[in-house]
Amino acid sequence: MDMILTSIQGLGGFALYFISSVIALFAFKFIYTMITPYDEWALVKSNNSAAAIALTGTLIGYAIALGSAAKNSVNYVDFIVWAVVALITQVLAYLIVRLFMPLIASRIEKAEVSAGIVLGGVSIAIGILNAACMTY
Repeated sequence: MDMILTSIQGLGGFALYFISSVIALFAFKFIYTMITPYDEWALVKSNNSAAAIALTGTLIGYAIALGSAAKNSVNYVDFIVWAVVALITQVLAYLIVRLFMPLIASRIEKAEVSAGIVLGGVSIAIGILNAACMTY
């Protein structure tokens, strides 16, 4: 019984970080979709695989970094700061891809899967790098 009580002592912290992470993920999705020139949800709902791949990769990339922020933060405020850093990094990754591939947005709107794979892949790669750099 003591083992169970000891185990659930961290439940409050888990709930705080998990709920905050889910909120941060939704906030990121909202902010990210505001900076793209197309409506990802409408494209995904219309069966646009390129948009689905790009958006999923971006969400996974942010979630990877967010998970590292939760794991490595020294307190809740530190977690929030690094969640914001991860958000900014993912947005910058999108802008850099657009710099090198200026037509990527129109290509995703046209359902060109290769464009979605590139954007989604870069977003995941940046998320992994971001997560790895969030160590003390």
